[in-house]
Amino acid sequence: MVECSAKIREISERLLKEGKVDMVIGFRKGALPMMNEPYCAKSPEHIKNLVWDSNCGINLANYLADRKEKIGVVAKGCDSRNIVTHIIENKIKRDQIFIIGVPCEGMIDRHKIASMFEKEIKEVVEEKDKIIVKGNDYEKILEKTDVLQGNCAICIHRNPVIYDELVADLVEEQKDVDRYEDVRRIEAMPAEEKRYYFDNLVSTCIRCYACRNACPLCYCPTCFVDESRPQWLGKGIDPADIKTFHFLRAYHCAGRCTDCGACERACPMGITVRTFTKKLEKDCFELYKWEAGMSLDERPPLDVYRPDDPDFIK
Repeated sequence: MVECSAKIREISERLLKEGKVDMVIGFRKGALPMMNEPYCAKSPEHIKNLVWDSNCGINLANYLADRKEKIGVVAKGCDSRNIVTHIIENKIKRDQIFIIGVPCEGMIDRHKIASMFEKEIKEVVEEKDKIIVKGNDYEKILEKTDVLQGNCAICIHRNPVIYDELVADLVEEQKDVDRYEDVRRIEAMPAEEKRYYFDNLVSTCIRCYACRNACPLCYCPTCFVDESRPQWLGKGIDPADIKTFHFLRAYHCAGRCTDCGACERACPMGITVRTFTKKLEKDCFELYKWEAGMSLDERPPLDVYRPDDPDFIK
């Protein structure tokens, strides 16, 4: 990871000095452990702040929509797929962005790690495949594979699908991964058990919209939750309104979600928000053999109509 940070700084400094970009969007060290922050470097003097490690889980494609500048952006596999979606949906032009590709071996789950310790975590250090957690009077070494984000543990597209320059060699993609075991388990539940499952899943939701704000796909000028004419749902924490928000947001992401995990990472309540979007991701793959953001030459299945589509009205 140290090598990646150095290469990102080297490329970014060159791009800014040569005037090829107006800024580079990457990460800087956060004020809290496991909380690296998006960072915009606009001059070579700012480059020293750029870092890369397993705490860079925020999807930086979220900061590209409708920008007019020429932008350098650091992108791992899922980020690059969302950038493809942005280009397809005309939110940014390909020639506006210089993609600094980072082959990724997964981001760590800060919620999972925090739940393992009763005392305050002061520092989290990464050394190859080990995560070292330090407090005032303790230090514990964890295996990185044991504390990966849920989406990273089952990711099969860890390398950027498009890039202008790589910071490291491509990594080997994971094989024989069952991405939808949890979805099939829920699908098999009786209706009443399924209803109870989803009621319990979102029971702690406080409607803060952190999942929506972190999602690179949520860029509508006015979100449906903020509409008042007509009003789609109430403003409180009524259980029906909470479920309506989550289900409708998931449908809006259908055929577009790359399972980047930004929604779950942002949730202050630790809700597995991906449960909703993964079901639709599974349906799109099984019905249309579609994976979002893999090609600039194909449009999402819900964006086109073909006579041979499943259940096409004839």
